[in-house]
Order: sequence, then structure tokens, then C-alpha cells
Amino acid sequence: MTSLRVRVGDAADAEAVARLHADSWRRHYRGAYADSFLDGDVIADRLAVWTQRLAAPVPGRTVLAEDDAGLVGFVHIVFDADGRWGSLVDNLHVAHDRRRSGTGSALMACAARAVLEGAATRAMYLRVLAQNSAAQRFYQALGGIRAGLAPVAPPGGVPGRLAGAPQAYRIAWPDVSALAARSGDGAPAVC
Repeated sequence: MTSLRVRVGDAADAEAVARLHADSWRRHYRGAYADSFLDGDVIADRLAVWTQRLAAPVPGRTVLAEDDAGLVGFVHIVFDADGRWGSLVDNLHVAHDRRRSGTGSALMACAARAVLEGAATRAMYLRVLAQNSAAQRFYQALGGIRAGLAPVAPPGGVPGRLAGAPQAYRIAWPDVSALAARSGDGAPAVC
């Protein structure tokens, strides 16, 4: 395996990010998102979102993880998204064949560093599907704590894209300093 490199994403990365995002949703969001949505042109949906996000980013950062094969993961952080919970990790996705490789941990450490550099507070949070117990364990192993359960917002605001009434936990880090300091698990020194 080649070494992991990270960099800030830009508009030229929209297609690769959209493809990885769509693949991740198709593998891990069944039962929460409607099969008709996931089996449809979810790549075009994600491409529209990422083209807009990466062309005119809100205060925040999109960090890409790459190796010689190309994009293997990404994290998108929105700085100061919530007055109480801090910055939002809006997306973290890792290529299926790179799961359990340290890529997700490295990206979360980069997200924490980005928050320390660019946000007003040291707090960070994300939402994870209640059905995704493996992801919940991953975030808790990184120091995140469960801080509530709420309905999942439908992708693109379209209710028909949901399957039933899925729920998501908020996972929070009141202070990301310890997460930002992680480097023993493959996190690059500079994100």
C-alpha cells in the first residue's frame, strides 16, 4: 500500500468526491434512504452538490485523502455550524477497500486540526445513522460522545428519498484538541 497524502479539495475534485460519496451511500445507507433513490442517478445528485460546494465553499474545509490509486477518502467540515455544538463534520467517507486502514482516523484528525485553525470554538459534531453501529463505535473510539437522537433530514430536502423515518445520533467532541493531536494511526502531520 502506498502512503496516504492529504490536501484541501477544490472545484476540480467534484466528480471524484461525488463518485466516492455515492458509492458510500449505496453501500451504507440502505434502509435509511429509499432504494429507488440509491439505485437511481445518485452520482448526478452528489455531483451537483459537490460542484456547488467546492466552487463556492462556505467557511470550512474539504480535505481529501489520496494515494497512488487516487481518492480514497474525504471529510467536509463546516466551521461554526451550530452555536452550541460547534463545527459540523458534514461528510466523512472512505473508499470501501480502504476501510480499517487508518484513513478515516487520519481524516478525522485533519478535521479536528482544521477546526482548531479556522473555527471560533474547539467543539465539533456530526450525525451518524442509528442503524450504523460500526460507525458509532468508530467515532466513540476517537473520543466522540453521543449527544442526542433526531430524525434524518432527507437528501436534497426531498422526503421521498427516505425509507421510513430513519434516526441519527449526534456525536460530539466538546474540545477537539486530543483528536487533533492523533498521529500514531497514520494521520499526516500536516493536513
